[in-house]
Amino acid sequence: MRSLLRAAAIVAVCALFLGPIVALVMGSLRAPGLPPPDGLELMPDPWTPENYRTVFLFLPLWPYIANSLLVVAIAVPVTVVVASWAAFAVVTASPRVRRAVVVASAVALMVPLSALWVPRFALYRTAGVTDTLVPLVAPALMATTPFYVLLFALVYRRIPRSLFDAAVLERLSPFQLWRRVAFPLGRPATFAVALLAFIFHWSNFLDPLLYLPTSGTATLPLALRELQTLEPTNHPILLAASVIATAPAIVAFFVAQRAFFTRTLDV
Repeated sequence: MRSLLRAAAIVAVCALFLGPIVALVMGSLRAPGLPPPDGLELMPDPWTPENYRTVFLFLPLWPYIANSLLVVAIAVPVTVVVASWAAFAVVTASPRVRRAVVVASAVALMVPLSALWVPRFALYRTAGVTDTLVPLVAPALMATTPFYVLLFALVYRRIPRSLFDAAVLERLSPFQLWRRVAFPLGRPATFAVALLAFIFHWSNFLDPLLYLPTSGTATLPLALRELQTLEPTNHPILLAASVIATAPAIVAFFVAQRAFFTRTLDV
């Protein structure tokens, strides 16, 4: 009975998360120009993949995709490295400093992002980096969010202290201690933070909307907005573009999930 309930719960959770994705893909296969279906439609009749070709005729998506890929290619590794460095510093600090940093991180997490839009915009405009990809990558220099630092710190605290003490006796520097001991043993957190950072920077819409006034440096979320302006009633075209924008995040999730569970079992 317990296994049956567990299987039912798994199916319910899968349906909850996969339902919108299935509806998105099925809607993108409807004939161009059709309105959304009135009810549940498992498979459009007739169905056609023509929307995936037509969307590139309405709006060339490749420059937008290239800009988004460039942002995540820079921001994700920088986020992982900075967050892991900061977390290692927190774990190896004195208990008083560690508590102060954790409290400060928790307070920073409670600050709404909307409160930072005006000062950030003023800072980037003064530095002359608006209408470039710099404002989209710059948060990675601060680990993007304190949550990633706390996640790394939680994993590093589970590493036996004796390993750190033995490494100190071997006269390893703090950087070598992080590179040879902490970071390899914290690989599950690395994959988790990399995935979260990828999804954040890939789907970031407000920052490009604020800092990128021209389309030359626009990212993929802005392309979806522009496409909606061009074709506000052609829902299959919009859904096809949404599938193209969503696919990399789904692929990244499955890759990170596989690596995460593999590394977790190895550790």
